Amino acid sequence: MNTQPLNVTDKESQLTLELLQAIDQKDDISQRHLAQQMGVALGLANSYLKRCVKKGLIKIKAAPANRYLYYLTPQGFSEKARLTGEFLTTSLTLFRQSGDVYAQVFADCIERSNKRVLLAGLSDLTEIAFMRSLQSDVEVVGVFQADQANSQFFDLPVAPSLAQFENFDVVVMTSLEETNSLLAVLRKELSEEQIIVPSLLLNMNYRAELDN
Repeated sequence: MNTQPLNVTDKESQLTLELLQAIDQKDDISQRHLAQQMGVALGLANSYLKRCVKKGLIKIKAAPANRYLYYLTPQGFSEKARLTGEFLTTSLTLFRQSGDVYAQVFADCIERSNKRVLLAGLSDLTEIAFMRSLQSDVEVVGVFQADQANSQFFDLPVAPSLAQFENFDVVVMTSLEETNSLLAVLRKELSEEQIIVPSLLLNMNYRAELDN
Protein backbone atom coordinates (compact mmCIF):
# COMPACT_ATOMS: atom_id res chain seq x y z
CA MET A 1 0.00 0.00 0.00
CA ASN A 2 1.42 3.39 -0.98
CA THR A 3 0.76 5.96 1.73
CA GLN A 4 2.25 9.44 1.98
CA PRO A 5 4.13 10.16 5.23
CA LEU A 6 2.22 12.18 7.80
CA ASN A 7 3.39 15.65 8.76
CA VAL A 8 3.55 15.02 12.49
CA THR A 9 4.13 17.73 15.07
CA ASP A 10 7.83 18.19 15.76
CA LYS A 11 8.57 16.71 19.18
CA GLU A 12 10.46 19.81 20.33
CA SER A 13 7.51 22.03 19.44
CA GLN A 14 5.19 19.62 21.22
CA LEU A 15 7.26 19.67 24.41
CA THR A 16 7.56 23.45 24.27
CA LEU A 17 3.79 23.73 23.96
CA GLU A 18 3.26 21.38 26.91
CA LEU A 19 5.66 23.45 29.01
CA LEU A 20 3.94 26.73 28.13
CA GLN A 21 0.51 25.25 28.81
CA ALA A 22 1.61 23.89 32.21
CA ILE A 23 3.01 27.26 33.30
CA ASP A 24 -0.04 29.13 32.02
CA GLN A 25 -2.25 26.89 34.18
CA LYS A 26 -0.08 27.06 37.35
CA ASP A 27 2.59 29.75 37.83
CA ASP A 28 4.04 28.18 40.99
CA ILE A 29 4.54 24.75 39.45
CA SER A 30 7.73 22.99 40.51
CA GLN A 31 10.21 21.76 37.95
CA ARG A 32 9.53 18.19 39.08
CA HIS A 33 5.80 18.56 38.42
CA LEU A 34 6.59 20.35 35.18
CA ALA A 35 8.62 17.33 34.07
CA GLN A 36 5.70 15.05 34.99
CA GLN A 37 3.30 17.19 32.98
CA MET A 38 5.62 17.02 29.98
CA GLY A 39 6.32 13.31 30.44
CA VAL A 40 10.09 13.76 30.34
CA ALA A 41 13.06 13.55 32.70
CA LEU A 42 13.68 16.43 35.13
CA GLY A 43 16.89 17.43 33.37
CA LEU A 44 15.17 17.69 29.99
CA ALA A 45 12.33 19.76 31.45
CA ASN A 46 14.91 22.11 32.99
CA SER A 47 16.66 22.40 29.63
CA TYR A 48 13.41 23.38 27.88
CA LEU A 49 12.60 25.85 30.66
CA LYS A 50 15.98 27.57 30.29
CA ARG A 51 15.55 27.66 26.51
CA CYS A 52 12.15 29.34 26.82
CA VAL A 53 13.54 31.87 29.30
CA LYS A 54 16.38 32.66 26.91
CA LYS A 55 13.88 33.14 24.05
CA GLY A 56 11.87 35.57 26.16
CA LEU A 57 8.82 33.30 26.39
CA ILE A 58 8.96 32.87 30.17
CA LYS A 59 9.99 35.05 33.12
CA ILE A 60 11.06 33.68 36.49
CA LYS A 61 10.43 35.42 39.82
CA ALA A 62 11.72 34.32 43.22
CA ALA A 63 9.07 33.54 45.83
CA PRO A 64 9.20 32.79 49.60
CA ALA A 65 10.40 29.39 50.86
CA ASN A 66 12.98 29.05 48.08
CA ARG A 67 10.30 28.73 45.45
CA TYR A 68 10.04 30.25 42.00
CA LEU A 69 7.10 31.60 40.03
CA TYR A 70 7.00 31.28 36.27
CA TYR A 71 5.12 33.69 34.02
CA LEU A 72 4.41 33.65 30.31
CA THR A 73 5.50 36.87 28.63
CA PRO A 74 3.34 38.41 25.86
CA GLN A 75 5.71 36.66 23.47
CA GLY A 76 5.12 33.42 25.39
CA PHE A 77 1.34 33.72 25.07
CA SER A 78 1.74 34.41 21.36
CA GLU A 79 3.99 31.37 20.90
CA LYS A 80 1.57 29.17 22.86
CA ALA A 81 -1.29 30.26 20.59
CA ARG A 82 0.82 29.62 17.48
CA LEU A 83 1.89 26.15 18.60
CA THR A 84 -1.66 25.27 19.65
CA GLY A 85 -2.95 26.16 16.20
CA GLU A 86 -0.17 24.18 14.59
CA PHE A 87 -0.90 21.16 16.78
CA LEU A 88 -4.65 21.25 16.06
CA THR A 89 -4.01 21.51 12.33
CA THR A 90 -1.68 18.52 12.51
CA SER A 91 -4.19 16.54 14.60
CA LEU A 92 -6.96 17.13 12.07
CA THR A 93 -4.60 16.13 9.26
CA LEU A 94 -3.68 12.98 11.18
CA PHE A 95 -7.35 12.11 11.67
CA ARG A 96 -8.21 12.53 7.99
CA GLN A 97 -5.12 10.79 6.62
CA SER A 98 -5.20 7.88 9.04
CA GLY A 99 -8.93 7.37 8.38
CA ASP A 100 -8.23 7.14 4.66
CA VAL A 101 -5.34 4.76 5.29
CA TYR A 102 -7.42 2.33 7.36
CA ALA A 103 -10.29 2.50 4.88
CA GLN A 104 -7.84 1.32 2.21
CA VAL A 105 -6.40 -1.34 4.54
CA PHE A 106 -9.87 -2.80 5.10
CA ALA A 107 -10.69 -2.63 1.38
CA ASP A 108 -7.52 -4.64 0.72
CA CYS A 109 -8.54 -7.13 3.43
CA ILE A 110 -11.92 -7.72 1.76
CA GLU A 111 -10.23 -8.15 -1.61
CA ARG A 112 -8.08 -10.90 -0.10
CA SER A 113 -11.02 -12.47 1.75
CA ASN A 114 -9.58 -11.48 5.14
CA LYS A 115 -12.85 -10.43 6.72
CA ARG A 116 -12.11 -11.06 10.39
CA VAL A 117 -9.60 -8.52 11.67
CA LEU A 118 -7.80 -8.20 15.00
CA LEU A 119 -6.43 -4.74 15.85
CA ALA A 120 -3.07 -4.57 17.64
CA GLY A 121 -2.29 -1.67 19.96
CA LEU A 122 -4.49 0.74 21.92
CA SER A 123 -4.11 4.35 20.79
CA ASP A 124 -6.01 7.17 19.10
CA LEU A 125 -5.59 5.19 15.88
CA THR A 126 -7.52 2.26 17.33
CA GLU A 127 -10.69 4.31 17.52
CA ILE A 128 -10.17 5.73 14.03
CA ALA A 129 -9.57 2.25 12.60
CA PHE A 130 -12.59 0.78 14.39
CA MET A 131 -14.88 3.55 13.14
CA ARG A 132 -13.65 3.00 9.59
CA SER A 133 -14.22 -0.74 9.94
CA LEU A 134 -17.91 -0.05 10.56
CA GLN A 135 -18.08 1.45 7.07
CA SER A 136 -16.60 -1.67 5.48
CA ASP A 137 -17.41 -5.37 5.33
CA VAL A 138 -14.66 -6.42 7.74
CA GLU A 139 -15.45 -7.56 11.27
CA VAL A 140 -13.10 -6.39 14.03
CA VAL A 141 -12.96 -9.20 16.59
CA GLY A 142 -10.95 -7.40 19.29
CA VAL A 143 -7.81 -5.53 20.28
CA PHE A 144 -4.53 -7.21 21.18
CA GLN A 145 -2.40 -5.23 23.66
CA ALA A 146 0.50 -7.14 25.19
CA ASP A 147 0.71 -5.19 28.46
CA GLN A 148 -3.04 -4.73 29.02
CA ALA A 149 -5.21 -6.74 31.39
CA ASN A 150 -8.45 -8.11 29.98
CA SER A 151 -10.83 -5.22 29.37
CA GLN A 152 -13.03 -3.70 26.68
CA PHE A 153 -12.68 -1.00 24.03
CA PHE A 154 -16.14 0.09 22.94
CA ASP A 155 -17.75 -3.36 22.69
CA LEU A 156 -14.54 -5.09 21.66
CA PRO A 157 -12.59 -7.40 23.97
CA VAL A 158 -9.04 -6.27 24.79
CA ALA A 159 -6.58 -8.97 25.82
CA PRO A 160 -2.81 -9.50 26.21
CA SER A 161 -2.72 -12.89 24.47
CA LEU A 162 -3.48 -13.83 20.88
CA ALA A 163 -4.78 -17.15 22.17
CA GLN A 164 -7.75 -15.31 23.66
CA PHE A 165 -8.99 -14.40 20.19
CA GLU A 166 -10.47 -16.98 17.85
CA ASN A 167 -10.81 -17.19 14.09
CA PHE A 168 -9.18 -13.94 12.97
CA ASP A 169 -7.65 -13.74 9.51
CA VAL A 170 -5.18 -10.88 9.91
CA VAL A 171 -3.83 -8.48 12.52
CA VAL A 172 -3.84 -4.77 11.69
CA MET A 173 -1.46 -2.55 13.66
CA THR A 174 -2.99 0.46 15.41
CA SER A 175 -0.21 1.14 17.90
CA LEU A 176 1.35 4.59 18.28
CA GLU A 177 3.90 3.70 20.93
CA GLU A 178 6.47 0.91 21.01
CA THR A 179 5.23 -0.41 17.69
CA ASN A 180 8.40 -2.41 17.11
CA SER A 181 8.15 -4.31 20.40
CA LEU A 182 4.51 -5.15 19.73
CA LEU A 183 5.47 -6.34 16.26
CA ALA A 184 8.16 -8.57 17.74
CA VAL A 185 5.53 -10.29 19.89
CA LEU A 186 3.23 -10.81 16.92
CA ARG A 187 5.99 -12.18 14.70
CA LYS A 188 6.70 -14.95 17.19
CA GLU A 189 3.23 -16.38 16.62
CA LEU A 190 2.11 -15.21 13.18
CA SER A 191 3.46 -15.12 9.66
CA GLU A 192 4.31 -11.83 7.95
CA GLU A 193 1.28 -12.32 5.67
CA GLN A 194 -0.99 -12.23 8.72
CA ILE A 195 0.35 -8.89 9.99
CA ILE A 196 -0.58 -5.61 8.30
CA VAL A 197 1.45 -2.54 9.23
CA PRO A 198 0.14 0.68 7.66
CA SER A 199 3.17 2.65 6.50
CA LEU A 200 1.97 5.73 8.39
CA LEU A 201 3.00 4.00 11.65
CA LEU A 202 6.61 3.96 10.55
CA ASN A 203 6.53 7.77 10.58
CA MET A 204 5.24 7.99 14.15
CA ASN A 205 8.10 6.38 16.06
CA TYR A 206 8.98 9.84 17.44
CA ARG A 207 6.37 9.26 20.15
CA ALA A 208 8.29 6.32 21.53
CA GLU A 209 11.53 8.32 21.31
CA LEU A 210 10.14 10.96 23.69
CA ASP A 211 10.63 8.53 26.58
CA ASN A 212 14.24 7.72 25.65
